Amino acid sequence: MRFTLIIPLAPERDAPIIEAIKKLDYDKNKFHVVVVKGKNPSANRNKGVEKAKGEYVIFLDDDAHIENDYLKKVDEFLNKHNEIDVVGGPQLTPKDDSFFAKVSGYALSSVFGAWKLANRYTSNKENLDADETSLTSANLICKKEVVEKIKFDESLFPGEDPKFISDVKNKGYRVAYSPSFILYHKRRPSLISLSKQMFNYGKVRPKKEPLTTTLKNPFFFVPSLFLLYLFLLLIIILSNPTIIGNVIANNPEIGNTIKLDENVIYTIEDDNYEFNWNFLLFAPLLVYIILILVFTLFDSIKNKDAKAIFILPLIYSTIHISYGAGMIYGYVKNAL
Repeated sequence: MRFTLIIPLAPERDAPIIEAIKKLDYDKNKFHVVVVKGKNPSANRNKGVEKAKGEYVIFLDDDAHIENDYLKKVDEFLNKHNEIDVVGGPQLTPKDDSFFAKVSGYALSSVFGAWKLANRYTSNKENLDADETSLTSANLICKKEVVEKIKFDESLFPGEDPKFISDVKNKGYRVAYSPSFILYHKRRPSLISLSKQMFNYGKVRPKKEPLTTTLKNPFFFVPSLFLLYLFLLLIIILSNPTIIGNVIANNPEIGNTIKLDENVIYTIEDDNYEFNWNFLLFAPLLVYIILILVFTLFDSIKNKDAKAIFILPLIYSTIHISYGAGMIYGYVKNAL
């Protein structure tokens, strides 16, 4: 048996991917499907491994879609790179997803929206030394011997898949990424569900890895630091509302012209004008707004979707603020 396809399934859900599996253009005698129902996705995957008969175990999400040649392309890669122990492919947004969901996909596949994690949501070049920033358990192929030795952490959700991949690499196994075998996965359909998803991603990071490990990837702290900055800025403005006006100029009359009579116009000038340091309080916010506008335009053009301009700024800020809030919550919860 070449492959075991494992699908973790929540009790109240269906598994639409089964229909796609039935249409696979691959010898039906060389693979079998294991569906494990339960509330814990990690436990479902671990139980599925116990029933695996294939040389390779393939983890797929229940609500995803794969093309008919999926297993053929996986087989081709594994035959060419037998030294690879774990390999994953991208999870792209379906073309028939809702407008909001598709634009969420644009943001997640953008370096501004998700930084290195954008690699998971777009097709990139083949990488034979990949890591958790490129792979997810929605589309993951492992040698059976690997998943028999290394289990998914059943105390984590979400975040169990990046931890699994990190554990695999730490044990010295070879991990790769290939754009050849694509999985299509629906995105969150609303701003609230997207915010909740990002909050949970941020919340679990302090639990998934120690602070010393996260410090090696400081960009994960940027959303939390920016959120703390916004909170501090709000406190400063509420305690001193005039600071906004003072940022514009130390003296609002400087540079203004005053008409003294019909023939004389006097311009107020100040040769001793000093830089207003209050401006620095708003500089990070100004930079962020500029970046949002630039990447909104860039990603709308890249995805050939002009209407995305109207909601991309909101989606970007939701991703960043929700993830940052979740990460802060996670650290506070761990400290208590």
